[in-house]
Amino acid sequence: MIKFAEMKIKNIVELFTLLPEEERIITDVLRQIILETLPGYCKEKISFNVPFFYGNKGICIVWPATVPRGGIKSGVLLGLWYGNKLADKDNFLTHGSNKQIFYKIYYKADEIDERPIKKLLKEAIKLDQSFQLGKN
Repeated sequence: MIKFAEMKIKNIVELFTLLPEEERIITDVLRQIILETLPGYCKEKISFNVPFFYGNKGICIVWPATVPRGGIKSGVLLGLWYGNKLADKDNFLTHGSNKQIFYKIYYKADEIDERPIKKLLKEAIKLDQSFQLGKN
């Protein structure tokens, strides 16, 4: 078994080679939705061995269960870094024990509906842009 705690994943290709098929597919679909939605000033990096997306501050993270320290036993977690500041009128996100990061866990790729994800990402982008202006 691969010991992620002892590894330092350097890029998304390396991560994908280590994930089980369903986690790899879910992670890839979520990444594509995020990359299509985020504006040009936002970037992706690997942090804590998972894809992390940021602009002026953190926006979201995609955490497969295979990678330790994500707090889930199965599936792939899509976490909104400042989920506690988003309206989320549809109650799409789970408000777990973390006061700031709200999330949705996907167990199969066909569960993914990009509409609520894009809606929340657009709200998160507006929030991120306000950080640059010094509003928050």
